Amino acid sequence: MNLIKQHQLVLKFLYNHLSRGQFLILSGILVGLSAGSAAIILKLIVHKIHQLIDLQTKFFNYQYLNLFFPLIGILITVWVVKVFLHGRDGKGVANILLDISQRSGVTAKSKIYSQVIASAITVGFGGSAGLEGPIAVTGAAIGSNYARVYRLSYRERILLLSCGSAAGIAAVFNAPITGLMFAIEVILVGVVFSDFIPLITSAVSGALLSKIILDDDILFEFKGLTGFDYANVPYYLLLGVLCGLVSVYYARTSLKIEHFFNHQLKWNSFNKALFGGLIIALLCFLFPPLFGEGYSSVKALASENPQEILKNTLFNLHFDNNWMLILFVGLIFLAKVFATSITLSSGGSGGNFAPSLFTGAFFGFFFSSVINKLEFVKLPVSNFTLVAMCGILSGVMYAPLTGIFLIAEVTGGYNLIIPLMLVSTSSFVIAKVFEPYSMDVKHLVAGKKIFTDDYDQNLLNMIKIHDILEKDFDVIYSDDSLAQLLIVIRQSSRNIIICKDHQEKYQGFIIFDKVRKVLLDPELQNTLTVKELISKTKFQINILDSIDEIILKFEKSELWYIPAFEDGNFIGFISKTRLLSAYRDKLKQTIS
Repeated sequence: MNLIKQHQLVLKFLYNHLSRGQFLILSGILVGLSAGSAAIILKLIVHKIHQLIDLQTKFFNYQYLNLFFPLIGILITVWVVKVFLHGRDGKGVANILLDISQRSGVTAKSKIYSQVIASAITVGFGGSAGLEGPIAVTGAAIGSNYARVYRLSYRERILLLSCGSAAGIAAVFNAPITGLMFAIEVILVGVVFSDFIPLITSAVSGALLSKIILDDDILFEFKGLTGFDYANVPYYLLLGVLCGLVSVYYARTSLKIEHFFNHQLKWNSFNKALFGGLIIALLCFLFPPLFGEGYSSVKALASENPQEILKNTLFNLHFDNNWMLILFVGLIFLAKVFATSITLSSGGSGGNFAPSLFTGAFFGFFFSSVINKLEFVKLPVSNFTLVAMCGILSGVMYAPLTGIFLIAEVTGGYNLIIPLMLVSTSSFVIAKVFEPYSMDVKHLVAGKKIFTDDYDQNLLNMIKIHDILEKDFDVIYSDDSLAQLLIVIRQSSRNIIICKDHQEKYQGFIIFDKVRKVLLDPELQNTLTVKELISKTKFQINILDSIDEIILKFEKSELWYIPAFEDGNFIGFISKTRLLSAYRDKLKQTIS
């Protein structure tokens, strides 16, 4: 504890003596190292668990023993989340986007460790999911809470949150540009952004730490690719289109499975975990490469050594049986989405980043092998395997630049940059035609809960109805005299007065500008009552209305004040003036 306090004192001193830019660069490095450390710890834990599982399987000399480990992992994850994390596992990158749009980038401290614990158990025990999403969430939580400790502004908090995510992704792949692109394409969507240097230093710090500590067999690296042949451009374009369609299949299938587990299956969390775990066991029995992240199988295909994925298979396939091997690979890329979606929906923790790469690798191998088998042309299988990984990642995550630079960096060069661009953009465009938003954020965008590339809409979404609700108003009763109304108006600083009956039920409102002439006319004062001066409108605002709905009501009513209700009870007014002021404040907050 004393060490932490000393650390904070040092940074407080630096904060007071460095310029804003210098302190942000230093902060980016510190957040990057912290997020990179979290990524390394998570990868090492999963790696060690896998080694222990392999040892246990060899010790008992029963090759199908590991089929039940994913079930055990999901059950333990559900128990840990329920008992120790109190149901707040915070999984999914969408949760970070929700924090940015709904909570000004303030992320719960529990997310610093919750995803590391939950995903390490799920994936370590063989759950068919990825670690990149959890690492991005963990890094974002580190950056956000760092900014909170030093009371940095909204803009700086979002920057450091993004630095954490970038560093986490960079550390996983030893790919700093990939981390940078991920932060820009996925985390900072719809956010005005200009501070690139801290983001770059953070990504580099995470990647450098990963390179120093992690062994090459843990890192995601490939060697021995063939050069790019321009004659294969039509096949790369066809691959890109098909990757887009496979991405749509991935997204829609995943959402249907998620809907089934969350809405149609009326079981408790442990029964869902048991059911999902048994299905994963069956899928891993039929297709062993579905066990865990599957990066070892991806490396085997990319190195054109597919016999590695045939170990412990039910069908006892041989490399010489090419058509059976191709069919087997094709079934695996189709089954992967089921394995991942069931793992996550039944209570496991993880992400779709690694599964999309896995699906891409198997689809790319399948596509190029079929073309070669039909003897249309001789395609480089390893190249198509890797390029398809970029295609599926682009179509599933809607992050084409992330996909391009990831494959470019893990292959150690940019020899495939042209086919990567062709496949990535083709897949992205095709996926966008069928689904405007990625599977992770689709339901949140529909509910206007997260940012999109519409900047004005994002600013409006940041405004909360309670921020613009006016509760401070004067009250007149419908059977009061005009003399009493004049007293209220003299004492009030507002232009609007609420009218109620003596049961405190809302009756309407009186706007002083509209009744001024009446109140100043002595003859009318003796003939009119308060009830006759009440204004009413058919337009009402519900506390659950979105800002878009409120703006639409102002446009239709042409009013400057609209009454607001909660559960049928009057709670105040929304004024157009206050709404515009809130918009200006949010605009100033994001650009200052």
